[in-house]
Amino acid sequence: MLKRTIGRLGYESSVVMFGAASLGNVTQEEADTSITYALQHGVNHFDTAASYGDAELRMGPIISRVRNDIFLATKTGQRSKEEAKEEIYRSLERMRVDSVDLLQLHAVGSLDELDRCTEKGGALEAAVEAQAEGIVKEIGITGHGHQAPIVHLEALRRFPFATVLLPLNYYMYGLPEYRESFDALMEEAGKQSAAVRVIKAIAKAPWAEGQNRPHATWYEPFDQQEIIDACVHFVLSIPGVSGFASAGDIHLFPKIVDAVERYGLMSDEEAERILSSISGYTTIFGAPTSIA
Repeated sequence: MLKRTIGRLGYESSVVMFGAASLGNVTQEEADTSITYALQHGVNHFDTAASYGDAELRMGPIISRVRNDIFLATKTGQRSKEEAKEEIYRSLERMRVDSVDLLQLHAVGSLDELDRCTEKGGALEAAVEAQAEGIVKEIGITGHGHQAPIVHLEALRRFPFATVLLPLNYYMYGLPEYRESFDALMEEAGKQSAAVRVIKAIAKAPWAEGQNRPHATWYEPFDQQEIIDACVHFVLSIPGVSGFASAGDIHLFPKIVDAVERYGLMSDEEAERILSSISGYTTIFGAPTSIA
């Protein structure tokens, strides 16, 4: 399993993070099987959130036993200090652990959301307090949508977040405004040695109305191995990207791991040929809008 260093944290993480959104609505047996598969294939970075249904509960039985062997991250979507602190403690209890390696302020995709998190009495204060208590080792931020790179750039100016987590795939990076803002974020993150990790690497498009939905993801994902290979090749080939989160469906996870294990066998030209010829490939976040 390919590993990369998580910014200034110095941790050697598998480039694919186990995205535990996939465990939000599965049985304990299914969760155990998926987590065990990840561990057997060298995945040592597990990323979850308080809002991912029963994911933290499903992780508990195995994660608590291998806690010292993995990098464990969770997220709080609360915006006030009091509510965020309660959620942090609840996450630890649900996962049966005493601490997490990374606590992320979740879904901060607009400047209004960032303001709410960073204002006096906001969620950032809870994260800093939890860090002082030793139950949170590092603090990061995540976001969705086309504004995420701009918002996260501003976030890094306000606070030394150790990590950022935001969307990136071939289609989105091909949008001039998104590419420009993503590259600007990468430059600042590099200066601060903040790790940039990405989501939605294999997202194809929003589900069409009335479309059969064979996957648990909230968007239509790619599920053909060759295309997944190309998607993985693309995001891992962007300089400075330390890793990506797997899609929210346990049945897609083995294909994603397979693509990572064969990373380097596909050329940039082949990936470009595959991804540029896909019909119906678009953004899952709707039409891009200005941050102004």
